Amino acid sequence: MPKLIKQGCISSDHWLPAEAEAEQAPPNCFPSLRQWEQNAAGSGGAVQLEPGDGITALCPALNTLQIVAIDFPAFMDGRGFSYARELRQRGYNGELRALGNFMPDQLHYLRRCGFDTFQPADESRLDECLRQLRVFSEQYQASIDEPLPLFRRRRAVAHS
Repeated sequence: MPKLIKQGCISSDHWLPAEAEAEQAPPNCFPSLRQWEQNAAGSGGAVQLEPGDGITALCPALNTLQIVAIDFPAFMDGRGFSYARELRQRGYNGELRALGNFMPDQLHYLRRCGFDTFQPADESRLDECLRQLRVFSEQYQASIDEPLPLFRRRRAVAHS
């Protein structure tokens, strides 16, 4: 079973990355967007997005999706950051999983965009990934995980 970071802890999970070439998603594999769309018009509770897929097809089903996995085939491709932010802004509340080739020092920014589960391609880096999630205790800018910038949060506390 693959290992990942979920709810701030390293744990195991049964989901495997999508096999996009297959006609249908094999058991325990995330369906690719194409496979998900072909499954009774996208009625499955999990899907994996690749760079270039976009989120448009998922929007009508955001309330029924339980897990959206976003693949990072190369750490230099940042489209997954945008997909995560867009999904959260449109009201997606389920698990948002980053999987693939992201760097440990990107986890803080992945979380800021809305990811809450992290499955790196190299499981030997899980401890470093977990450590990176704890590096910053405060953020100045507003983002998906903290909609108010620090100066507004401080002002709210001062006026309480």
